[in-house]
Amino acid sequence: MSEDDSNTEEYPSEIHDYLTAFEKSLDSVDEMLKTMMSVSRSELLQKLDPLEQAKLDLVSVYTLNSMFWVYLATQGINPKEHPVKQELERIRTYMNKVKEITDKKKASKLDKGAASRFVKNALWEPNAESEHTSKTPAKGKKRQ
Repeated sequence: MSEDDSNTEEYPSEIHDYLTAFEKSLDSVDEMLKTMMSVSRSELLQKLDPLEQAKLDLVSVYTLNSMFWVYLATQGINPKEHPVKQELERIRTYMNKVKEITDKKKASKLDKGAASRFVKNALWEPNAESEHTSKTPAKGKKRQ
């Protein structure tokens, strides 16, 4: 009997695809962790600006707590009743704050000089009308 045959007898065949996807996800996480662990934290942080450092820290701590959530679930403990739930919510709050800061940085900036020139040129000046006579009559005035 092969290894695959013994594994399929241990759990229902309906969840085989889910377990395969889960195993692939774990392999992906393992590869990312190996990549992150290959560079010292201080070297990594030197290459990043403070906002990127905050993002890295938040993603790291969120990932760690999420993995602990999964661990609790595999041990038969309800993670929704564990303090890890409040910790994940706290981290999400900080992630939202960092997202707001990032969005503000991406928002278009007002060029005050250009805006004032635009408004100044758009306003009607009574002296300018007497200097420049128009060939077309102004709106609302009757021709004589």
